[in-house]
Amino acid sequence: MSRRSGRWATTRCSSPSSPERTPTAVAGAPATELFPGIRLRPLWKGENGAGADVVEFGPGSCWQGKDVHEPGPEEVYVVSGVFNDGFKDYPAGSFIHAPAGSWHIPQSRTGCTLFVFYPEG
Repeated sequence: MSRRSGRWATTRCSSPSSPERTPTAVAGAPATELFPGIRLRPLWKGENGAGADVVEFGPGSCWQGKDVHEPGPEEVYVVSGVFNDGFKDYPAGSFIHAPAGSWHIPQSRTGCTLFVFYPEG
């Protein structure tokens, strides 16, 4: 897919896999418990510190302390459930941009799954 003139265009063709791509199956990514009920599944880490993770929150789980976004921003997409940043609920399908230096206290009453991207580490 490519974007031209504000519209997406789809090109159909077959091509060999690109060696630059790094696919990872979420189910196959090892899970590490960060806090009770909160699991991190790292998907990708770039040379400059950038990274992509899936974070799973069990029902009633809460981050311990403030999560400060350093050195760069945090980009969050709520895949399923309802995420709360300590201030507001975000249902599935929500996108949240947290600028560098901002903070929140991640939590979920019902449980949720997030895709999190750190463009600057």
